Amino acid sequence: MFRVVLSHMILFLLPFVGYAVWLWIKKKSQTSENWKNGPMAWLTLVGVLLVLISLVIFATFQKMPEGTEYRPSRMENGVFIPGGYE
Repeated sequence: MFRVVLSHMILFLLPFVGYAVWLWIKKKSQTSENWKNGPMAWLTLVGVLLVLISLVIFATFQKMPEGTEYRPSRMENGVFIPGGYE
């Protein structure tokens, strides 16, 4: 679960990091006015859209194979048997 939250957090923060890199390349990062008057609403909107697109993609492509049933991980006689589709 932590991996999923972390990947979506990275996708949300990606536009902000891109804007910071752009300011650094353009040498405009000396003042904080660029962040205060910058496109924060647009960066937030793009970040939310990236997260929503990734949620749709994960929901679409992470499906169980047809005609199979998931068996969870278990311990039998002290031996770990990983879960999987059967």
